[in-house]
Amino acid sequence: MKCLAIDVGNTSTTLALVENGVASAVHAVRGGIEDLTTVERTLAAILKVAQPEGAALSSVVPAVNRRWCKLIKRLLGSEPLVIDHTVRLSVRVDYPRPETIGADRLANACGAVFKYGAPVIVADFGTALTFDVINRDNAYIGGVIAPGLPLMTDYLADRTALLPLISPRGRCERVGRSTEGAMRIGARIGYRGMVREITDHLLQSAQTREAALCATGGFVGWVLKGSGLAYRIDPDLTLCGIGVIHDLNR
Repeated sequence: MKCLAIDVGNTSTTLALVENGVASAVHAVRGGIEDLTTVERTLAAILKVAQPEGAALSSVVPAVNRRWCKLIKRLLGSEPLVIDHTVRLSVRVDYPRPETIGADRLANACGAVFKYGAPVIVADFGTALTFDVINRDNAYIGGVIAPGLPLMTDYLADRTALLPLISPRGRCERVGRSTEGAMRIGARIGYRGMVREITDHLLQSAQTREAALCATGGFVGWVLKGSGLAYRIDPDLTLCGIGVIHDLNR
């Protein structure tokens, strides 16, 4: 079943067609629906590829959900499925306050189980760095939330007089020979250290000791490349999960 998947994040929105867990016609729009002209142009390009049988919305910005639903209804004739803990999921939610789990984290959990089975740990390298844990009984049991890479680099530039804003890309030397080079090492290698420590901590549980590791998000490639960490990098994992949830609720 072909689904129009909409993943609304804090920094950008990703749209794609998803069928049987595979994403195609993937487009990212910075600023999301605030740039309505670009969004409509992007959706028109996607809908030229194929006509979906429905749509599903994963959003961590609730204030814009109504606008997205109205737009999708105008284009497709029906509102999208809005993902939260009350819809049918491919994992059981074992969590004290399930209404506080972000839709993207639920989508990541369902996508990870669909592709890699359970137990599995998902790391999402976005504005925040999140880890989600699904145990051997296919239950979402919680996770970890840490500052994202942009918060680290932006904070240094905002709170110091002489340190510049750097982009998380490019090579890291052994020793920084410039201010930017030194900051880039701190960002990449320091961030890896945090990821490694959190991963080791999560794998100490008997429920997740043999868990598969998968990672997604905009900064995952730059942080993990050459790190030796045993994560499978899956850029379209959230979109896959949105599609899985859509199909379960049809």
